[in-house]
Amino acid sequence: MTLERIEHRACFGGWQDVYRHRSEALDCEMNFAIYLPPQAATQKLPVLYWLSGLTCTEQNFITKAGAQRYAAEQGVVLVAPDTSPRGEEVADADGYDLGKGAGFYVNATQAPWSKHYRMYDYVVSELPVLVEANFPVTGARAVSGHSMGGHGALIAALKNPGRYRSVSAFSPIVAPSQAPWGEKALAAYLGEDREAWKAWDATALVAGASERLPLLVDQGGADEFLANQLKPELLEAACQAVGHPLTLRLQPGYDHSYYFIESFIGEHIAHHAAALKA
Repeated sequence: MTLERIEHRACFGGWQDVYRHRSEALDCEMNFAIYLPPQAATQKLPVLYWLSGLTCTEQNFITKAGAQRYAAEQGVVLVAPDTSPRGEEVADADGYDLGKGAGFYVNATQAPWSKHYRMYDYVVSELPVLVEANFPVTGARAVSGHSMGGHGALIAALKNPGRYRSVSAFSPIVAPSQAPWGEKALAAYLGEDREAWKAWDATALVAGASERLPLLVDQGGADEFLANQLKPELLEAACQAVGHPLTLRLQPGYDHSYYFIESFIGEHIAHHAAALKA
């Protein structure tokens, strides 16, 4: 598979790059960002995959989160894919919460979405194979994300025991089948059968998880979407019901923005680095 490097910038002693490639899972051209800290010049390093939220591309995290500094300190590679398939041939919809920029990290089964919208396969399977074949990385993986991407990180870890060493999320949509954003997206991508939605809902997946990988969730107390869309109390209840380890931190005063993410991203990267190097 051919990789085309389209950005190459020195950053905290390493390199912040962006690559373009043809995705088989999505049947379109895709971009992903990768930060290679200075240690990557001489050794293979573990990888933290970051999944961004609604309306984002691969650019938001690398330009707004301030994560490269901490990745350089910890010796962790950061990989940030786009949030949906792209291109003129890819189906789209009016509004920001369905279609391009809103892939929801599921494998769509309904037309017209099923032709391209297989973001779950892309981020869980295709992208790691690509990264591990072309960059100085080990097979140790962690996953994190924000909002829609927090949902993606949680389900990726819960559905794939042994694939990730650690998982965390900022302001995740923990129960998409019980939130307006999720209900709209899951109905479009998967159809109206709500039972089918449970395979893509972290609160439903916790009960049957065969691996009790600890979940770290940070949630802003002043998040404008807290009560209507995010509902972290539902994840807390689901975890308590089956004894799944969860650290849920409500951070007073913080909203849904990247100001929140950049305030705590250093702690998350340290959390992942400890697990990745254990």
